[in-house]
Amino acid sequence: MARLVVRCPSCEGDLVATRLACRSCGTALDGQFEIPLLLNLPPDDLAFVTAFVRSSGSLKAMAQLLGVSYPTVRGRLDEILARLDDLERGVDRRRHEILDALETGSITAQAAAEQLKKVGL
Repeated sequence: MARLVVRCPSCEGDLVATRLACRSCGTALDGQFEIPLLLNLPPDDLAFVTAFVRSSGSLKAMAQLLGVSYPTVRGRLDEILARLDDLERGVDRRRHEILDALETGSITAQAAAEQLKKVGL
């Protein structure tokens, strides 16, 4: 199966999922679905987070699993947390841009509501 792409290859804008389908029965849903923040992480960070959860959140177990020191694992986790913070700030910044545009009258309340729904308000 292909890797989920979360950024537009043309303009680097955020992508939204617009279709979900059931593999078992073929039922399909069309709409705009938010891509969870974690899925915006690079694949190696996502693999680290998955291993971390499987190790019950134990940095000591992660260090043993990866064959590295505890401080190395702690540093890697801190980097991932910083990336998640940056992603969240990007969402917050977009929300503020939409609300500012609404306040100045650049967009209608309906357009603002639709855009806010897209960014996950």
